[in-house]
Amino acid sequence: MQTIVFLDRDSLQAHVRRPAFEHEWREHAASGAGDVVERLRGATIAITNKVALRAADIAQLPDLKMVAISATGTNNVDLDACRERGIVVSNIRNYSLVSVPEHCFSLILALRRNLKAYGADVDAGHWQRSSQFCLLSHPIADLTGSRLGIVGYGALGQKVAAIGRAFGMRVCVVSRSKVDDPEVEVLTLDELLRTCDVVSLHLPLTAQTANMIGAVQLAQMKPGALLINTARGGLVDEAALARALTGGVLGGAAFDVLSTEPPAPDNPLLALRLPNFILTPHVAWASAGAMQTLADMLIDNVEAFAAGQPLNVV
Repeated sequence: MQTIVFLDRDSLQAHVRRPAFEHEWREHAASGAGDVVERLRGATIAITNKVALRAADIAQLPDLKMVAISATGTNNVDLDACRERGIVVSNIRNYSLVSVPEHCFSLILALRRNLKAYGADVDAGHWQRSSQFCLLSHPIADLTGSRLGIVGYGALGQKVAAIGRAFGMRVCVVSRSKVDDPEVEVLTLDELLRTCDVVSLHLPLTAQTANMIGAVQLAQMKPGALLINTARGGLVDEAALARALTGGVLGGAAFDVLSTEPPAPDNPLLALRLPNFILTPHVAWASAGAMQTLADMLIDNVEAFAAGQPLNVV
C-alpha cells in the first residue's frame, strides 16, 4: 500500500480526487522547511507544489519512491539526489495553456491602453472636472501592426503567438529549438529586443537563463517597448528593471513573478508606484479551470507511477 503525503494542499484550490488504488492519504495545508522530514517519514509518494525537498531531506526518507510536483517548475526538488536514489519525479505540464496566455494579454492590453493610469485619474476626479466628454491624459496605442517578441517558443509561447496574430501583431521569436512556423520570424535575442514593441518571456529559470535580461538588454530594447514576464522570477535583473522604469528607458513592464516568492520587503519592484508598471502575485496560472486541470493531471501522474508506467518524468 502506498502512503501519500501532500505537503502544501492549500496551494491548490481545486478538487483533488483520491487515487484509484489502495493507499493512505495525508495532507497538510502548508509545510515549512523544518516540517518536511517528519511529515514525509514513512511516505512512499510525496506531493509538493513549492515546499523544498533537498538532498539532506531525501537522505532521511528511505521509503520515498516518488515526488509528484503539483506545478511545472522543479527547482524546489533536488533532482540529482532523487536520481541517485532512483526516486521518480514527475511534474505537471501544459495545464495553463489558456490561463497564462490570457493573463499575459490582459497585462499587455492594460499597459498599451494605459488602463492603470486612466483608472487612477477617474479615482482622483480628473474626468469629473474635464472640460470635454473624454479625458485624454495618457497616450493609447493599438496592438494591430505592432511587433510581439516571444522569448521561449514552447507550448505557452505558441499560444501567446496565436493570440498576438489574432490581434494583428507581427510575431517574432527566440527559441533554442528549431521553429517550423512560417507565420513567425526567428531572431536572435539582441535583434528581438531592438525591434519589438512588446517582449514576453516564456521560458524556464535555469543557470543559463538567470538574469538573462539585465541592464544591457534593457538598454537595447526599442524605445517605448513593454516587457512582460509571466514565466519565472529571476529571468530579469529586478534592480536593473526598476532603474530602467524610473529612468524612462522602457515604455512599461508587467510581471506576475518575482525572484523570491512571497517577495522580500526590500524587493525594488515592490516600491515602484508607476502608471506603467503592473505587478500581480503569481496568479497567471491560477484560473479555476487551470487549477482543476492541474489537480486532475497530478493524480494521473500518481496513478501512472503506481501502475509502473510513470508520466511526465523530469
